[in-house]
Amino acid sequence: MSLIEWKKEFLIGVPDVDHEHRELIELINRLHASLDRDDPPITVEEFLGDIYAQISAHFALEEKIMRHHNYDEYKEHKADHERLLDDIRDIMDDYQDDSRFDKERLAERLKSWFTLHFKTKDARLHKSLR
Repeated sequence: MSLIEWKKEFLIGVPDVDHEHRELIELINRLHASLDRDDPPITVEEFLGDIYAQISAHFALEEKIMRHHNYDEYKEHKADHERLLDDIRDIMDDYQDDSRFDKERLAERLKSWFTLHFKTKDARLHKSLR
């Protein structure tokens, strides 16, 4: 079973952003499946690195669109992006120190952040761009 199920409400109406949202969810779901199978550690580290890189690139695209449209909640939205990037860095540090790594905690952190962010920040952005 997937960690995050794709939902239509995740769409913001910008094809490139919507495509990246789907890709990010697929990547997170692959990581989750990898953790459930207890794949070798290097695989998980690579996934965490890939997630960080893809999310960083995605946030740059979203922030560019928000700046282009003079989005009124740009600073708040960007701050939420920064919180997730900090959280992912913490997850990566936790993974490197096995004594603090908890795969259920990782799964819940990613799921809750994305679900909440899509339903709040990205939903508001979608309404603003229409």
